[in-house]
Amino acid sequence: MSVELVVFGLGYVGLPLAQEAARAGIQVRGFDPSSAVVEGLNGGKSHVDDLSDDEIGQMLAGGFRATSDISSLAGARTAVICVPTPLSADGGPDLGAVFAASRSVAQILEPGMLVVLESTTYPGTTDGPVRGILEAGGLVAGEDFFLAFSPERIDPGNAQFGMKNTPKVVGGINGASTDMAAEFYERFVDTVVRAAGTREAETAKLLENTYRHVNIALVNEMARFCHELDIDLWNVIDLAKTKPFGFQAFYPGPGVGGHCIPIDPNYLSHRVKEELGYPFRFVELAQEVNITMPAYVAQRAQDLLNDEGKATRGARVLLLGVTYKPDIADQRESPAVPLARLLRNKGADVCFHDPHVERWNVDSDCVYSRVDDLDEAVRHADLVILVQNHRAYDPNALAAAAPLFFDTRGTTDPDGPAHRL
Repeated sequence: MSVELVVFGLGYVGLPLAQEAARAGIQVRGFDPSSAVVEGLNGGKSHVDDLSDDEIGQMLAGGFRATSDISSLAGARTAVICVPTPLSADGGPDLGAVFAASRSVAQILEPGMLVVLESTTYPGTTDGPVRGILEAGGLVAGEDFFLAFSPERIDPGNAQFGMKNTPKVVGGINGASTDMAAEFYERFVDTVVRAAGTREAETAKLLENTYRHVNIALVNEMARFCHELDIDLWNVIDLAKTKPFGFQAFYPGPGVGGHCIPIDPNYLSHRVKEELGYPFRFVELAQEVNITMPAYVAQRAQDLLNDEGKATRGARVLLLGVTYKPDIADQRESPAVPLARLLRNKGADVCFHDPHVERWNVDSDCVYSRVDDLDEAVRHADLVILVQNHRAYDPNALAAAAPLFFDTRGTTDPDGPAHRL
């Protein structure tokens, strides 16, 4: 049976896409330059939180295979690019992986083929450099083949919304490309929403995460002055969200992490400054606030120890939860990393526990092993900091057992022994 779909990039975005397409009966192949990823998947081993080994096995039983051999993918009717776009040194998106994947697609590009970019990027990428790479062989986008952008909306660890029931935005370089992309996704996604074009689809993803970035920064800044004014911000938020309209609750924390919020808004800010010559001030201010939260938490930790008559230097500080969100193993851009570095710089003896992480790389020369006995580590720490609240934790019980407990997630009883952010 011929290959219908090739997914370029088999990570947190590409694998759920491949899985849902395979469930719909589409013959799927996955392309990844990593031989370890390819061998693992073909051996039935998952490397992402949202897919189990059994689910990979079901995909394989349905005909899915991963490969690093582009020549084996000739004849595919659809190619979807789902590769990472981290920040470059100048603060803009690093599109190296996107361009590499586009060059790979160009090698198998045929008349009538649909190419979709899902990787988050700045407006104009799809109809600009990606289109240029694909057209280098002589085929014309919108005439000989179809080209569209559809922003990924994967939320790792979300048990309610996944690939199938999260609305899919699609925008093509012309109407025919939008139609082709919409028809493709409608085969395995419940709701497809058509954009005016690729730039609108690209910008929609950036708006979604910029909205979150800015509002998280708002409550993070409020956390600082509410602490100084002796106001319980967590109670304030609970009160505000009783209003049935006009308010959405956001919560403070030790910083922002993951593959979207700390990164995506900067694409838009970088593009505005580069193309228009002026700053996107909301994003830059939000970044300034959010990026300094680990330093604020470290200072609060030092203050708490001082109040107990203890120096930070030599104090044993236990960090609970080092992933960027609860109940997953993903550590990308986790604020726990800069927090650990700051505490170490202050002389603290840092250790950690996380039910999803056995070994934690803070720096190339600093790799922590998870403490063996959580209860014992809590009792013997000078300070315990709840950085990420996994379901496996009972924060109130941990706070009661710890000599000193700092809750950065607002999960403990306000009348209990814990100090809250």
